[in-house]
Amino acid sequence: MTDPISDFLTRIRNASSAKHRIVDIPASNLKKEMTKILFEKGYILNYKFVDGENPQGIIKIALKYHPVSKVPAIKSLTRVSKPGLRKYAPAANLPRVINGLGIAIISTSKGVITDKEARKEKVGGEVLCYIY
Repeated sequence: MTDPISDFLTRIRNASSAKHRIVDIPASNLKKEMTKILFEKGYILNYKFVDGENPQGIIKIALKYHPVSKVPAIKSLTRVSKPGLRKYAPAANLPRVINGLGIAIISTSKGVITDKEARKEKVGGEVLCYIY
């Protein structure tokens, strides 16, 4: 697999469109940090890191839906920086997703953080994805 982050986002996107409650994803440290951000910002219901038969383990993510209309909490997951074309943003030009309603996950020297936290700490980095 050439792009594990795209695989992570695609698995969540596909499970959400198929109305699955739980999705299993092969784990890595970057994916674990992205999962924690999704949980903190309220895009997923819950998550659990499981050490399984494969060496890196599995991330079990419980997807979040509206209780009455069953509309997914995640409307869009878009990969920005790709292996063939990296997208870096300096601290002064960090992206705003839907004028601040969505989030951008950014890999910085201070770790994997959202665009709002990166603006507050005045650090730039690689823009991994947009979520709203």
